[in-house]
Amino acid sequence: MIARILGPILAILLAPLLQGLINRTKALMAGRCGAPLAQPYFDLLRLIKKGAVISPTTTRIFGLAPAAGLALTLVAALMLPFGNQPAALSFAGDFILLCYLLGCARFLTVLAALDTGSSFEGLGASREMLLGTLAEPAIFLALGAAAYQSSSLSLSGMNRHLIAGLSPAMLLSLSAIAMVLLAENSRLPVDDPTTHLELTMIHEVMVLDHSGPDLALIEYAASLKLWIFIGLFMSLALGGLTLPTWLGLIVWLIATALAGLAIGLLESTLARLSLKRLPYFMAVAIALGAFSLIVQVGGIR
Repeated sequence: MIARILGPILAILLAPLLQGLINRTKALMAGRCGAPLAQPYFDLLRLIKKGAVISPTTTRIFGLAPAAGLALTLVAALMLPFGNQPAALSFAGDFILLCYLLGCARFLTVLAALDTGSSFEGLGASREMLLGTLAEPAIFLALGAAAYQSSSLSLSGMNRHLIAGLSPAMLLSLSAIAMVLLAENSRLPVDDPTTHLELTMIHEVMVLDHSGPDLALIEYAASLKLWIFIGLFMSLALGGLTLPTWLGLIVWLIATALAGLAIGLLESTLARLSLKRLPYFMAVAIALGAFSLIVQVGGIR
C-alpha cells in the first residue's frame, strides 16, 4: 500500500524539480551555468509570497480557475502507475478519465483567459483549444493500441500486462505519445515556454494577467502535468518489467530524469514550428496513433 501512494507523493514533490532539470540542461547546452535545479521551487515560493493583481473586469472564474485546474491535475496524478506498482486510483477506463481531467484543467485556463476580456489572451486560448482538439485523438489511439495488446482498460493493467520489449505497434504508440507530450506541455517545437513574442505565444499568453499565488498554482500545475505525461510514456515503455518494488521505483525515477534530459536536449537543438505547420505536426501524431492500433489489431508483432 505504501508503494502505491508513493507515486503520487513523489509526483507532488518532484514535479518542479523535473522542470529545473530541463532548464539546467538547456542552459548547459547553450554554454551557460544556468539556474540551480531547485530554482522552480524558489520561483513558486516567491510567487506565493507576492500579492495578486486582479483586473476589475474579471469574474469569479478568473480567481477559481487556477486552484480548480491544479485540483483536477492532482486527481489525474492518482491514476498514474509508478514503477511496477498499480496506481493509487485504478479502474477500467481510468486513462479516459485521466485525459479528460487534464482537458478540463486546460478548459478552465482558457475560461480564465477569456474572462479578462483581452483579445490577445483570446487569441492564445483559441490556439490552445486547437492543439487540444488535435491531441485528443492521437493520445486515445495510442493508448487504445496499448489497451488492446495488454487486454486491459486501466493504466495499471497496461503497465503490468504489456509484453516486455518494444514491438512495432508500441514504438508507434510511444512516438505518438511523445509528440502529444510536447504539444500538451507547450514544449518546442510546438511552443516555446520562455517566449513572450505576441505572434507565437500559445500557453504563456493565457496566463499573462495572473500573478502572485494564482500564477504559482498555474506554474505548479504545468510541472505536474509534464510529470503525468512522462509517466504515461513510461507506463508503456517500461511495461512488463518484473522488478522488486523499490528497484522498480528507482528505475522509474531514473527513466523520468532521462526523459527530462531528452526534452532539454531536444529544445536545445530544435527551432519552433510556425503556427501554420502545427496542425501537420499533430496530424503526424494522429497517424502514428492510428497506425499503432492498426498494427496491433492486425497482429503484427
